[in-house]
Amino acid sequence: MTTTITPLSRDLQNELQEEINFKTKPIGALGSLEKIAMQIGLIQNTTTPVLSKPTIMVFAGDHGIATTGKVSPYPQEVTQQMVFNFLQGGAAINVFCKQNNILLNIVDAGVNADFEAHPQLTNAKIAKGTQDYSTAKAMTSEQCQEALEKGRQLVRKVYSEGCNVIGFGEMGISNTSSAALLMSYFTNTPIENCVGRGTGVDDKGLQTKIETLRKVYNLHIDAISTPMEALTAFGGFEIVMMCGAMLEAASLKMTLLIDGFIVTAALLAAHAMESDILDYCIFCHNSGEQGHQKMLEFLNAEPLLNLGLRLGEGTGCAVAFPIIQSSVNFLNEMATFKSANVSEA
Repeated sequence: MTTTITPLSRDLQNELQEEINFKTKPIGALGSLEKIAMQIGLIQNTTTPVLSKPTIMVFAGDHGIATTGKVSPYPQEVTQQMVFNFLQGGAAINVFCKQNNILLNIVDAGVNADFEAHPQLTNAKIAKGTQDYSTAKAMTSEQCQEALEKGRQLVRKVYSEGCNVIGFGEMGISNTSSAALLMSYFTNTPIENCVGRGTGVDDKGLQTKIETLRKVYNLHIDAISTPMEALTAFGGFEIVMMCGAMLEAASLKMTLLIDGFIVTAALLAAHAMESDILDYCIFCHNSGEQGHQKMLEFLNAEPLLNLGLRLGEGTGCAVAFPIIQSSVNFLNEMATFKSANVSEA
């Protein structure tokens, strides 16, 4: 699999900075909005960027480890039940996407269920859940490649339809465990500092989760030397598919909206493959899941929001989007000192 992610061209940086500085405000007075305006302007290589057909893709998949009862208090069936909820419009991500005029696409990357056709559902199923990685690799190398390529294809499709800003969300019981394992590998952080409560395990459950994932990590680590091998051993189909989608989106010079812990785990893998991907990423929030802050520090990323969210689904992207839209709007619509006949300092 080859990628063509290029670092942002800085040719327009001085012109963009001048546009930002000479709006009717003190220099720097719009804080992070100015940084976002600069980033999106550079991504689109224009002083008048536009956010077109904003879309959030929620990737859903099941995990074999969930059937052991050692890492989540919820049964595996909740994944398919939540996908039904998304399709019926009843989840938080539905509410926030509707509020902010964001298109929503639910991707079945590997749910242990079959779904009827639905306008918002894309069937990209690799298999009905991964293997239990406490006894075997989560998936085969062929399945990993297939998931990456399907993620790429999905992004190419929405891009061809006019989308240039894409947010990533996920759903999958036990996927915080996969995210913790990937975080431990890519950031070289002890597993106990990566594992959180996920869907709400108690103290005893948290200790069991840590011990279980430590054994999983030790079982596979000697056979892992590449990002692909880490994804094959520890990933979920939804995480791998997100990784491929992110790589494709950045190669197409789209703006990537990054959600919380699991989405950032997928980005860690993509970053290990193509470090220039970070030029195209906006980190929407700091999750309440304990490992996320460490991930953000590893990537030297500054999140827009810190609301204690830990729901997933791409909700952080949807909630942050109006702020991102504001950054583009002020750049395009705010008067300059000259046009407004306002005296400069």
